[in-house]
Amino acid sequence: MRAVLVTRSGGPDVLELQDVTAPETAPGELLVDVAVAGVNFRDIYERKGGYGAPPPLIAGIEGMGRVVAVGEGVDEFSAGDRVAWNNVQGSYSEQIVVPAVKTVPVPDGLGDELACAALLQGMTAHYLTHSTYPVSEGDDVLVHAGAGGAGRLVVQMAKMRGGRVTATTSTAEKAALARAAGADEVIGYGEVPEEQFDVVYDGVGQASFDDSLAALRPRGMLVLYGAASGPVPPFEITRLNARSTFLTRPSLVHYVATREDLLSRSGDVYGWVADGKLDVRIGGRYPLEEARRAQEDLGSRRTTGKLLLTVR
Repeated sequence: MRAVLVTRSGGPDVLELQDVTAPETAPGELLVDVAVAGVNFRDIYERKGGYGAPPPLIAGIEGMGRVVAVGEGVDEFSAGDRVAWNNVQGSYSEQIVVPAVKTVPVPDGLGDELACAALLQGMTAHYLTHSTYPVSEGDDVLVHAGAGGAGRLVVQMAKMRGGRVTATTSTAEKAALARAAGADEVIGYGEVPEEQFDVVYDGVGQASFDDSLAALRPRGMLVLYGAASGPVPPFEITRLNARSTFLTRPSLVHYVATREDLLSRSGDVYGWVADGKLDVRIGGRYPLEEARRAQEDLGSRRTTGKLLLTVR
């Protein structure tokens, strides 16, 4: 089978499409024909080195497809089922072995691309707005990168919960997308007001961190959930004391640690997409052999919405 390997740490050129041995199931696992794989900033961090598993390895952690074979002890899924997953290494490939406990069923009527595009970023937006800082009616919310794949979903879910949402974007086109997602106001990154927001959802990182802290009201919370512009350097923790602000750096893995949480969050996301309550934008589709270009486009921040690799 074909797979995209990270051959060593470095730029997009270290991604190579190779023929590799097809995987086999072990107890508790599913063998899946991959239909679509998601492209995420995490893939770029891993490719550059110092994050995740060391190379060589098959890239990607997110995808959807159809079950080919079921390992011993699995009774929740059968061959032929459509399933999706995240946080499973090796998703940029034609086949993958996925632990059944990390797999969710894809509802009938939900297309392959939407099922892949909605899962990881949808569950991320879900835990951010429902658990890390549960948005309440009337909360003032700032969402950085409000036209991005995750940011646009955070905007929508914060609005679902009654928040007044301000989004930051970098272009007029992206501003229009954030408004279409429900943002009450859209501003540039350099226009963030001080001491106005109850919560800031920041997936940008280094470039926006200082403005995010300054934007919080007393006892507000900065939720730093990504680092698209680079990691935040060490800082003096007493800076939080100025307005008794909170800072957290959450990870999805801890919010879907149980089977119950995983099925609940994915079920909410898929249900909202199917009902038309949640709009998932697909920003680009690339064949498996163009994984390099997909990561280049995502890393440049020229894109909006979710980027996908079409495998089968």
